[in-house]
Order: sequence, then structure tokens, then C-alpha cells
Amino acid sequence: QVHFVESGGGSVQSGGSLRLSCTVSEHIFGFRVLGWYRQTPGKERDMVATITPGGGSTDYADSVKGRFTITRDISENAIFLQMNSLRPEDTAIYYCNANKGPLEGQDYWGRGTQVTVSS
Repeated sequence: QVHFVESGGGSVQSGGSLRLSCTVSEHIFGFRVLGWYRQTPGKERDMVATITPGGGSTDYADSVKGRFTITRDISENAIFLQMNSLRPEDTAIYYCNANKGPLEGQDYWGRGTQVTVSS
């Protein structure tokens, strides 16, 4: 079982910044891709940003491009999400994800951290 330690959520005013951290219990090279997803009540969980552990290739949702940056620290088995220019619509629970492949049971999730942006 993969375990996560997520931190960095909180409340901030519009235009502010937060940095989310996620430490994984296994070496991140054991995963195909890691990332951050977010979810609001009554809606599906959406991809925010992903990163490959080896090459560090990244992908972002259009709504966060230019504002959010995902990075990884191989030595710490951790990924981070730097969130700048936050908007009220960024308010959500943010979940750390680690994926080993397309098969059932290869997708792992953290417990989530709340991010609240007030106008």
C-alpha cells in the first residue's frame, strides 16, 4: 500500500500563493506519473498538473497554465505544486496522485488538502 503525506493547503486571498507538498512512501521512480488533482462538491475530480518522475515532463490543465508549477524532488520522494495568482475558482480539495499504470489497483491517492481562495 502506498502512503502519502500531503501538506501546504490553507486559506488565502485572491492573488495570493500557496505551495502544496506530497511525500510518497515509495521511491517515485516506481511510478509512471505523479500529479495533483482537485475536486469541489458535486463535481468530478479533475487533473491539475502531472509530472513524470524520470524525465520531469509536465502537463497542466488549461485553467492553471502560467500560474501553477509542478516539480519533484527525487531524493525526497516528493512532488510539489506552487500555486500563484490564486483565484476563488481554484478553491477545492487538492489530492496527490501516484500512478503505476492503467490497470485497476495501480492508481493511488492521498487524503487531500483543502485550498480556499477568498475574493
